[in-house]
Amino acid sequence: MRNVNDNAAAWFRRRTSTWRDWPLERLLAVKGAATVSVVLPALDEEPTVGDIVAGVRPLCDDGLVDEVVVVDSGSVDRTAEVAAAAGAKVYHRDGILPELGSYPGKGEVLWKALAVTSGDLVVYIDADLTDFQPSFVTGLLGPLLTDPDIGLVKAFYDRPLLDVSAAGGGRVTELMARPLLNTYFPDLAGVVQPLAGEYAGRHDVLCALPYDPGYGVETGLLIDAVQRFGLSSVAQVDLGARMHGHQDTAALGRMAASILHAVLSRVGLPGALSPELTQFRREDGRVVPVDTLVTGPRRPPMSTVASPVFRTSMWLGGAAC
Repeated sequence: MRNVNDNAAAWFRRRTSTWRDWPLERLLAVKGAATVSVVLPALDEEPTVGDIVAGVRPLCDDGLVDEVVVVDSGSVDRTAEVAAAAGAKVYHRDGILPELGSYPGKGEVLWKALAVTSGDLVVYIDADLTDFQPSFVTGLLGPLLTDPDIGLVKAFYDRPLLDVSAAGGGRVTELMARPLLNTYFPDLAGVVQPLAGEYAGRHDVLCALPYDPGYGVETGLLIDAVQRFGLSSVAQVDLGARMHGHQDTAALGRMAASILHAVLSRVGLPGALSPELTQFRREDGRVVPVDTLVTGPRRPPMSTVASPVFRTSMWLGGAAC
């Protein structure tokens, strides 16, 4: 890396690895008493969630993964039934910590998953992947199982369906997240894909961090992990290639707005940040404004939540490994 922050360049060299560096046999040899939970946040992912759960299950049989958990964010299709049939423990967002209520968005289900997972290490995998490989899990676990100083591991990968350079991020990464992080948090310039939905962390580290609503969650966790535990506590792993569904431009705009909120709220800029984004669409030959709430309440660190159902909420179905 040239013309970048020296800290970022040094971190990139020291904390970047590839999934090939972490074969299953090596991880089983060092796992010891540590337990692993794989978590899939899901909203209307009936076509893909079952195959992903089935793809993780062999790692349960091998003894690397101890449970597969799917947290349903309010699906109207058969996501929950398909996930349970494939072998996951399935929870509904509203059934976890019900006394705290529920909010829409990805950040909510990732946060609530911490209350029902038993693993010392938590691996988050998006439920819309169309080509899941077990190496996604083994790659992310490698740094955590071999280095006690690592608390958070981010994935990066090629996205063949996108018109981007190899290993580059998607449109929101390149047009919003990367410029923001390079400007305000230059030590993070070495993170290849800060918005990657595949990442892993120590349960106690994740429980010490707040969770932003919606699509700002990955950005917020990355920034807060570095500020709380230091840049050296984060690593990244090249997982090769990743295939998944893609959203339209308007949806990407809403995602970008959520990420903007996550970053600017941590920079401390004066003035209030509007929680809404105004976009436009054509109806019956007329252009009409459409207002969307792109942010909401930030969930506090799970370690600060005192609840008798912490890590014991009722679940919908499925079984542990």
